[in-house]
Amino acid sequence: MKKFNIRKVLDGFTASSSSSATAAPGTRENDVVQESLQSEHFQLCKTVRHGFPHQPSSMTFDPVQKILAVGTLGGALRLFGRSGVECYCQHESEAAVIQLQFLINEGALVSALADDSIHLWNLRQKQPAILHSLKFNKERITYCHLPFQSKWLYIGTERGNIHIVNVESFTLSGYVIMWNKAIELSTKSHPGPVVHISDNPMDEGKLLIGFECGIVVLWDLKCKKADYRYSYDEAIHSVAWHHEGKQFVCSHSDGTLTTWNVRVTTKPIQTITPHGKQPKDGKKPEPCKPILKVEYKTTRAGDAFMVLSGGLSYDTVGRRACLTVMHGKSTTVLEMDYPIVEFLTLCETPYPNDFQEPYAVVVLLEKDLVVIDLGQIGYPIFESPYPLSIHESPVTCCEYFADCPAELIAALYSVGSRQKRQGYSKKEWPISGGNWGQGTQSYPEIVITGHADGSLKFWDASALMFQMLYKLKTAKVFERPRGKEDKPSTEIVDEDPFAIQTLSWCPESRILCVAGVSAHVIVYRFSKQEVTTEDVQLVEVRMQSDLSDMESPEPAGDQTPTLPTPGATSSSPQEGEPPLQPSTGSTSSDTPRSNVPCLQVRGSPLKQSPGYQVDLVVQLVWVSGEPPQQITSLALNSSYGLVVFGNSGGLAVVDYLQRTVLLNMGTSELYTPSDPYQRQPRSPRKTRQPSGVLCDGNDGTTASEDRCKSPTSGSTSPCNSDDERKQQRFLAMVKTKSRRFSKTVASDFARMSRKINNPCEQKPDTDARDNSFSRSRSSSVTSIERESREAISSFHFCESFPRRATEGGPGPCLMVGTTQGTVLLLDLSLPTADQRLSQPVCVSSCGTLVRLKGGVMTIALLDAAGALLPPAYEPWYDPNASDDDKEKERSRRRRPTSPATSQEGGVADGQYAVVCSEKQAMVVAMPSQTAVFKHNITESSFVLRADVVQMAATNCIACFCANGHIMTLSLPSLRPLLDVNYLPLTDMRIARTFAFSNLGQALYLTSPTEVQRITYSQETCDNLQEMLCELFTPVETPEAPNRGFFKGLFGGGAQSLDREDLFGETAAGKASRSLAQHIPGPGGMEGMKGAASGVVGDLARARIALDERGQKLGELDERTAAMMASADSFSKHAHDMMLKYKDKKWYQL
Repeated sequence: MKKFNIRKVLDGFTASSSSSATAAPGTRENDVVQESLQSEHFQLCKTVRHGFPHQPSSMTFDPVQKILAVGTLGGALRLFGRSGVECYCQHESEAAVIQLQFLINEGALVSALADDSIHLWNLRQKQPAILHSLKFNKERITYCHLPFQSKWLYIGTERGNIHIVNVESFTLSGYVIMWNKAIELSTKSHPGPVVHISDNPMDEGKLLIGFECGIVVLWDLKCKKADYRYSYDEAIHSVAWHHEGKQFVCSHSDGTLTTWNVRVTTKPIQTITPHGKQPKDGKKPEPCKPILKVEYKTTRAGDAFMVLSGGLSYDTVGRRACLTVMHGKSTTVLEMDYPIVEFLTLCETPYPNDFQEPYAVVVLLEKDLVVIDLGQIGYPIFESPYPLSIHESPVTCCEYFADCPAELIAALYSVGSRQKRQGYSKKEWPISGGNWGQGTQSYPEIVITGHADGSLKFWDASALMFQMLYKLKTAKVFERPRGKEDKPSTEIVDEDPFAIQTLSWCPESRILCVAGVSAHVIVYRFSKQEVTTEDVQLVEVRMQSDLSDMESPEPAGDQTPTLPTPGATSSSPQEGEPPLQPSTGSTSSDTPRSNVPCLQVRGSPLKQSPGYQVDLVVQLVWVSGEPPQQITSLALNSSYGLVVFGNSGGLAVVDYLQRTVLLNMGTSELYTPSDPYQRQPRSPRKTRQPSGVLCDGNDGTTASEDRCKSPTSGSTSPCNSDDERKQQRFLAMVKTKSRRFSKTVASDFARMSRKINNPCEQKPDTDARDNSFSRSRSSSVTSIERESREAISSFHFCESFPRRATEGGPGPCLMVGTTQGTVLLLDLSLPTADQRLSQPVCVSSCGTLVRLKGGVMTIALLDAAGALLPPAYEPWYDPNASDDDKEKERSRRRRPTSPATSQEGGVADGQYAVVCSEKQAMVVAMPSQTAVFKHNITESSFVLRADVVQMAATNCIACFCANGHIMTLSLPSLRPLLDVNYLPLTDMRIARTFAFSNLGQALYLTSPTEVQRITYSQETCDNLQEMLCELFTPVETPEAPNRGFFKGLFGGGAQSLDREDLFGETAAGKASRSLAQHIPGPGGMEGMKGAASGVVGDLARARIALDERGQKLGELDERTAAMMASADSFSKHAHDMMLKYKDKKWYQL
């Protein structure tokens, strides 16, 4: 345990070091904070990747191991097994994966890439690695085929040649099938690339080669010549064998299927166009779209299955991609949501020369994976256990919560299970290989993703898993336009008006607050009971930005924001108030849009299922023809019953218990007159008085009754005369009843209000940057002006000291961070618990706490011993419970949970405020408000995400910078503990979704469809191997089909081939060195480790086998003893019968 004394720290650092933490003078000498975190506690590494593979290109399946592999255009490999078994690999070249081949039941995978290289992956280790690579130099790879239980890989090329590779050594054989010898004189031109290779199911010595031009060749490997050649006018896309090896089917580019007899080469025995219109005059059917792939699978008990993709007629314009299943005389067309990339038919046997018995079809789509059950009527799909629906709607924000309350996941799962679709197959998921890892992480983790369609998804991320728990649709609160004509003109975004901008969640109270791009905030409560809401509670806020207010003193300046009325259903001060239009002599009928929200709240009753239910909707409205600015920051506190949100115009504090707006003011109005960082208005208009309760942060003699007025009593003016207060109350009452006055009278009242509310001492504008350019009085605002606007960037509710000279203990506060690096303090005066619903909450501004470089990213509070002080929260209760339960919950509700204090130092002994901006981090002592430590995080870049997180029973700051660096700083001394150049910012998606969490966890969206999880904890990295899943499990290969007596006698069964005699170096010689280059893989050592682990696994399996054998022997002994007892009993009864009839004659019987 290392101790850091402030004076010693000051001696150890120099002022010239900009990248090191510095301590400010004036701190107490006896301040000693113990820090246990060291650099040894941190290490950065990737853990797992979830979601759908981005841009998939190929797929294969191991029928024995039950493992599915998917390759992508970016060179990635994703392997899937049972629920929770996932693995991610990446080729270094990042070239597209064109084909994958499993070494069935061998724990290996061959991948062929678009850069003409093939790779052998070892899957017997938890992190698969490449053992061998082979790079072709002169020919382009188009197709690969690896026969079952063979070590020789056939590779077809663009030139039409076929090369053979030994997958054990990854060396080329001298045996080559040249295209000119394969076709000879059957065609006068080049046949094109090889599009198919397969061996005859009944004769391994016969190889079927399909060329793109329409020629198919049956090649005799032993004789090195073509036995048969089949020719068709249309190009070939795929070929499939019948299991008896006497017929094969080809799919063509004109939408036809041709069935050929092996011994008949003149014409196909059958030609069909599955989706073509059959003319009545017997002519050839109209051509259709190409059939990209066909599979021919047989069954013992019934008709064969023929599955194909594509082949639709050209007149089906706009029709979605389809998969066609032909079974006997029935043809079923299954429409897919996305284009089909690849499909595979899953069969009971891996042997191609046996009845296949298909039971499912795996369809890989561009953005989904579908598994169809062939064994049930209607071909239902299986319910996928994988988290492949992350991208169902684009992800717009992401939050990560580790170490949540234990019962939370069960509660979310219970309400989410009712949302599942019906009609799935009743069978188990067929991709069931692999084993889960032995995870040591036992704490619950939850990830919340916000989406463009207004939905939120809750995911269980515990122990490297990722399963969806619950889905919430926020768009249900609003009216949906039926068409483009009905789309309201008040929307501020053209697409996705319900998209989630940011969210704030309290796991303990289960209260959720969501902000959308249409400047709306929704507060949700969690309930286990269904409820129907007749009227959705609505609060409208008129938040006028500084720039739009400062344009013209006459038209826009005459409007003064009014104050809310507590207890009203719609607490908007503007509800029912017409926009004030001053008389300017213009007769134009085009009045600016004002007091109108962007979205229309649903007017009909809203049925809300168990789960999250709407409690309150807050909407920003248009002001003088200007749309509301999007919300940039959001926070809630369940103990206080408050929600605060801010944008580029200012902030608003809403009491969601009383449905009132407590504070609504611009950013510049948060500064007190004596603030050194006060930002003056940029135009000569008079200062707009905020609609809230203000106080001078340096005036400690202000009476409490003056600082804690009700919001309905008007804004506090610096000129504190009784006449002015009466005038303000009168004006506030006038504003709430402005319908009774004409527009001219209301405008005059507004001008009077501005004169009364004008500060007595107005400081001139001294900001040189603000005077560097002149602004026009036009209502339009340039992009430069928008960027220079000081927006609200972060919030933090806490129990702290709002002023420097504070008598007594700390109280409820709100810390506000801005994009200019300022942290402001707001004092919250809460009524007692009994009067919470009847008395208003008072909010007063207390001025600036500190100023940093760059926008403020996060704020936290530590006690005197350096322990984190979390915000107070309210325990969860069901708002729709019975009356008795409600009474119990009310008693709990009156006792909100306060943050726990450290034993070494209570809250009253002092605190440390931790502030991190885009450039710096600072620790400020409270209540003295003096900077204790300061650290310059970066000079050339900026911080994208920063959080104060718990790590190894203590706390630290975790930062992610735009230059790709991930850093951690100790608290409170701000010592650098970790600095790794991990991931440069190449996409705004990463910046928008990157999230830190407690206990060394983080994640981000690495692609539009995938979530990448990382850890910066050394302990997690050390245990990662145990936590990862196993892809390969020891499974015995099924027995080969029985040939039968007569087939074995007369040679009718499958004929094997000794490929070693044909393709080995002794028989075929060596291949040309210039043809391909062998590259040893980086997984050689890993392969040795895998082999070592394989030996251990073999021993374990042998031990298990011995145990099973002993168990079987024991069962045999028991059965033998039972048989002996039965035999003894039978012998006894037989002896008795013999004695009974021994002396009797035959006629006496």
